[in-house]
Amino acid sequence: SAMQAGLEAADLPAELVQLVQDTSRISAQELMTAVGYVDLLIPRGGAGLIKACTQNARVPCIQTGTGICHIYVDGDADQEKALNILENAKTSRPSVCNAAEVCLVSEAIAAEFLPKLHARLSAKVELRLDPKAAATIPGKAAGELDFDTEFLDYILAVAIVPDVQAAAAHIRAHSTGHSEAIIT
Repeated sequence: SAMQAGLEAADLPAELVQLVQDTSRISAQELMTAVGYVDLLIPRGGAGLIKACTQNARVPCIQTGTGICHIYVDGDADQEKALNILENAKTSRPSVCNAAEVCLVSEAIAAEFLPKLHARLSAKVELRLDPKAAATIPGKAAGELDFDTEFLDYILAVAIVPDVQAAAAHIRAHSTGHSEAIIT
């Protein structure tokens, strides 16, 4: 409605932008094959939706990527805000492409912050820990691919890094470039 109001304010037809409220597979298939009606499809969702669009679309389709999304908690972060952000980013909709998959924590606060993270999330979320984090809190040891996996589930890979530069290097090495956050 805000976009339509903006179009009208610019003397353009409000109907140029429309919201499809039916999110069923049937409606998605109809959009994918609506030649002459849909100019471009940009699927936003999990790997299954993206694969379905690239395999079945008869209209132009931009293939989007998966989301291995990181949250770095800096030494100067408000820890309560960081916990709230992490809980929301991991548990509100874990099966979407912009859900948090990796938490990186500054070693300056790891001993204090990780027990709080464990207390907040471990009842709902499986924590997969690098060796430093595993020495600080209980959880499952991170496997070889855990920092390169879009879990789309209640799983969070956790690592301790020395500083923001190390966090940025980790993100460059493991991210899909979808969504990243620094909490400081």
